[in-house]
Amino acid sequence: MDRRDVLKFSALAGATGVLTLAPVNFAEADDSTGTSAGGGPGAADQTRTVTGHLPTGAADFVYLPVKVPRGVRQIAVSYTYDRPAVPAGTVGNACDIGVFDQHGTDIGGRGFRGWSGGARTEFAISAGEATPGYLAGPVEAGTWHVILGPYTVAPQGLNYSVTVTLSFGDRGDTLVPSYPRDRAPGRGRDWYRGDCHLHTVHSDGKRTLEQLVALARAAKLDFINSSDHNTSSAHAYLGPLAGDDLLVMTGEEVTTRNGHYLAIGTDPGTWVDWRYRARDDAFDRFVRQIHRADGIVVPAHPYGTSLASQWKFGYDQVDAIEVWNGPWTPDDEVSLLTWDNLLTGAARGDGHWIPAMGNSDAHRDPDVVGLPQTVVLADGLDRRSLQAGIRAGRSWIAESAAVQLAFAAAGPRGEHAGIGDRVSVAPDADVTLTLSVSGVPADSLIRLITDEGQLHAEPLPASGTLSWTTTPSYSAYVRAEVRHPAPAGDTSGLPGPAIAITNPIWLGRK
Repeated sequence: MDRRDVLKFSALAGATGVLTLAPVNFAEADDSTGTSAGGGPGAADQTRTVTGHLPTGAADFVYLPVKVPRGVRQIAVSYTYDRPAVPAGTVGNACDIGVFDQHGTDIGGRGFRGWSGGARTEFAISAGEATPGYLAGPVEAGTWHVILGPYTVAPQGLNYSVTVTLSFGDRGDTLVPSYPRDRAPGRGRDWYRGDCHLHTVHSDGKRTLEQLVALARAAKLDFINSSDHNTSSAHAYLGPLAGDDLLVMTGEEVTTRNGHYLAIGTDPGTWVDWRYRARDDAFDRFVRQIHRADGIVVPAHPYGTSLASQWKFGYDQVDAIEVWNGPWTPDDEVSLLTWDNLLTGAARGDGHWIPAMGNSDAHRDPDVVGLPQTVVLADGLDRRSLQAGIRAGRSWIAESAAVQLAFAAAGPRGEHAGIGDRVSVAPDADVTLTLSVSGVPADSLIRLITDEGQLHAEPLPASGTLSWTTTPSYSAYVRAEVRHPAPAGDTSGLPGPAIAITNPIWLGRK
């Protein structure tokens, strides 16, 4: 069945290109297939295959309408596409896949039923179960849409084949989701360690949910956030995996064509659409959706090196910035500098600033869960308290649970402030910053950074504690870093990989 003729070329959310193909029709199950029009155990499967070609510069998303009749128990889809050789420096073919049900494909609408990106070549959905990445539930009659996402297209174009199989019969029981609780006993007001950027088999990760939570516990984390790409499918299975020792929050990594961002701690079952670019003016809408769902918005790896992962939406609407993503690499250094520039802007503006956080982005072995982790001062081990701590910048980032850190400021008359807070003193008042560090290598370097840049650096003292005095007129804020030595032979002038990074302490009156 050749569907090379495109029926419609339209625009989604303002500018993102969409191709809609000719619909695929399936016969209503009847006596000739072994059952009545309502379907039943004797109905034969029906299969249709569609082939086509996409040229270079094709739309971001290609929709294949599938007209699903009554009585369908399961819908199964598989696909293939060619990968021709391309010259060095030229992108080849990469094509993602997902599906929307009879509720339609509207941006942010009700129709989403799953997405696996390029991690799978087939999936199936029925009332009681679904392939990871997809939402179980009844297969209702109406027009479903298989969605192809030609991420990159070779100069020769992309040839694809999509096969859809409908199985008829009784639906069976519908899956009842088991969502995790939004709080755990915790230790009252304390510092809690968490990793909010993690992937499993529900997107392009290789670990099961069970394996992920086991690794989180082994890393001595207090909380994690489910953040599979563009899908909420894992949420329904997380309840039994959480416990008094581990808070599991639900969320998503939203992977647009102009950067990725984390929705952290949204209401269970919340799905956030990703089908837009910065030019579509859709981002603010989904920030509002996440906030209505009691979540927070955090750009992930703003200078990521993979295609389309660089952040293009700005920082006006976000709650924090992921400045450290996985093992320390040059793009983290650039993210850190960008964040520091934003702090400097806040110092001369209205005082509003955006905190930093760090996460592992772990997908598979040997990725280390909890490298890095964000350590948050919160009133309790519950998602709203943790989110409040992250939003306020009462947090710091650590290489592992072995790293311990305390950072505080003291004024001349007993004024005190901790990470994320302000010590309110006169512009010329002496403020003493005290940093205590343990659980780090003896050759670690301590750096104190202000709006002017690095004003103090020294090797880790034998006591593990450093004190330094400044004034608000000289330093609008002070933040601390603990670094490994620079690699041997490195002539860049940059410090070594991070061990710990704090949010700032602000100095002076507003």
